[in-house]
Amino acid sequence: MAAFALRTNVPFAEEFQLCKENLAGSLPGHPRIPLQEGAQLREWLYREFWAVDLEHIAPRLWIMSTQSSANVSALHQQRVRGRAIVITEDPRLHLVWIYDRVFIKPLPKYLLSHKFWAEFMLSERSRLLGGSLENHPEEHQTMNKIRRSALGFLRTYYHLIRHESDFEIACNQEVRLIPAGITWEQFCNFSKDFLSIKDDSVSERYHYGEIRLTRLNFYSKFLRGKLHYARVHEQYGAVFARFYAPLLFVFGIISLILSAMQVELGVETLLTTAQWQSFWHASRWFAIITILGMTLVTTLLFSLFVSLTVDEWVFALRKRYGKSSNAKARLSAA
Repeated sequence: MAAFALRTNVPFAEEFQLCKENLAGSLPGHPRIPLQEGAQLREWLYREFWAVDLEHIAPRLWIMSTQSSANVSALHQQRVRGRAIVITEDPRLHLVWIYDRVFIKPLPKYLLSHKFWAEFMLSERSRLLGGSLENHPEEHQTMNKIRRSALGFLRTYYHLIRHESDFEIACNQEVRLIPAGITWEQFCNFSKDFLSIKDDSVSERYHYGEIRLTRLNFYSKFLRGKLHYARVHEQYGAVFARFYAPLLFVFGIISLILSAMQVELGVETLLTTAQWQSFWHASRWFAIITILGMTLVTTLLFSLFVSLTVDEWVFALRKRYGKSSNAKARLSAA
């Protein structure tokens, strides 16, 4: 299937759909959501897929993440990197990771239905709009956001499940990222054309893949005026535990330097005594070497931090402006 135009083509062939349930009553997989209530369903889908905070800062996400929608580690690679897969239904956290965890939103059953895409998501007479062509700008704008974010979300599963081992992880009862009863071959047929979904058909958040939560929390103060993007520590003990190691390190460095200075001052009183001359020299140089050593260690660590930060910014800027140059070149060639 070639790259498709938004609002015309479903991102998978009808013969490969994985959900063939009747769309007469409730939303497949969600018995509480009636399909007859277009406005209610539209609002629910908006909350399910549109990541408000991420979309708002999407033009600045290049600061925090590699500028590629393919920057998504497959599920087996998540395990190799020591990350536990944590289920989330919040679109804001999909493909966001922190330390040893990565948050992934499961693939809902209704997105596997060809009829749902054709009648609800891509049709000009979408049942989410009451089947009407009347001009309702706000409703059409909301529908466009739902379409684009749902398409971007769907595309991420092409990268998450690349091998049969990834599929087995996704089917694990503890994770269950995809509905039960689907085979590896069926999933491959269903998802084989997802790469034909281009960036101009998805929301800006899905121009990027994985995003580090620590960076989101840091930059959220400047880009959103919020103290954090998402809290993962609910207890005060866990919050303050993050500061123990750096505080102990600083305390240890200062203590060693002060102790060395104290030794240097103490041995000065032995300078007038001839039999303590050798001990005075040894103590004095030991104190000086200790101070210089701690200063050197602190300088090296600070230099390493600055080097890594600069390296990340250089990489981000190269990707940013390199991508812009390539896009302009393609436009000129066209």
